[in-house]
Amino acid sequence: MSPILPPSELASLSTNPNFVLVDARNSANPKKIFEESHLKGARFVDPNLELADIKENLAEGGRHPLPEVKEFCKVLGKLGISPDSHVVVYDDQNGANSAARFWWMLRALGHTKIQVLEGGIQAAIAENFPLEKGTSSNNPVDSYPASEWTLPIASMDEVAQKAGNPDFMVIDVRSAERYRGEQEPIDLIPGHIPGAINIPLTENMDDKGRFLSKDALYQKYSPLLENNDQIIVHCGSGVSACHTLLAMDYAGLEIPSLYVGSWSEWSRNNMPIGKTSNRDQ
Repeated sequence: MSPILPPSELASLSTNPNFVLVDARNSANPKKIFEESHLKGARFVDPNLELADIKENLAEGGRHPLPEVKEFCKVLGKLGISPDSHVVVYDDQNGANSAARFWWMLRALGHTKIQVLEGGIQAAIAENFPLEKGTSSNNPVDSYPASEWTLPIASMDEVAQKAGNPDFMVIDVRSAERYRGEQEPIDLIPGHIPGAINIPLTENMDDKGRFLSKDALYQKYSPLLENNDQIIVHCGSGVSACHTLLAMDYAGLEIPSLYVGSWSEWSRNNMPIGKTSNRDQ
């Protein structure tokens, strides 16, 4: 199953009794946004409360550390998601925000029938998929039967050991301006992890915000995977990095390690800070 669903195929899926549509849009008040308008039949997930376990001290895991597996499994049960479910998740940022994170989390539990709606809610609206208002109708089931994350996860210490090692590669998917340390709109310190290279997640998409073709993404990323024993991907807080992991999976490549803490953890722990003008330096 492709990890990306074209919006033109969404309507036909909605008649499948095992189909679950999840709204993962993030905002200051995502529940309010959901209740004002969402794709018909969608179920609400709160990216900050249910897809992360945010600590009071953000140095402990960054801005969006993963929740415990058992807690996320409870969330899935509340959403009515079981191992038989065909899940489609969307956000309003071309999948580059919480939709990709939800996709990664479900895949990390071993669930394969999970797709990100390409182009997000805007693309579905353009295809005349109906909208509705109100609360989420979840049809809850038992907690999802899983006990561990099965996709590779890198710790801060592992990143510190491997960044700059020629046998490994750390990819920073934030914008070039944030990577170079010219601006930092979210975290406290500008810059990047020394030794990391910069491949902004925007390079996964065309000028309309749609994913490049499988072949184009394969040509882009396969040389990196072939020439390095391990790749670690990160962003600001372990959310948008999942967009690049999604792109690699869509291209038919192995899903690399995710550094969940990302820059938000690294920059709050007195770790070395890099600032360069070229992603290859």
